[in-house]
Amino acid sequence: MQTFIIKGKRLKNWKTFHAEFKKEMHFPDYYGENMDAWIDCVDELSDEPTILQIENGKYLKENVPELFNAILECGAFVNYRKIEVGEKPNLIIATDY
Repeated sequence: MQTFIIKGKRLKNWKTFHAEFKKEMHFPDYYGENMDAWIDCVDELSDEPTILQIENGKYLKENVPELFNAILECGAFVNYRKIEVGEKPNLIIATDY
């Protein structure tokens, strides 16, 4: 099982969101910095069970809720895509609250 830790207080806007995920999850240089590209990269990384640990989730939810919701919604979509092709969902999103 692999774990990636994202510091929620560093996610201030979409630019910092994409920069932080690219850095912490080792997205490729060609990462398109949009949510379709985020889904594709996370999907590729989650062939094995993967924990995406969001630190300071309460802060993120209260201060930049659109980013917090994007993580949850797009993470759910990553798992849905796997189910649709007969694979097991492997992405676990954990956050403190």
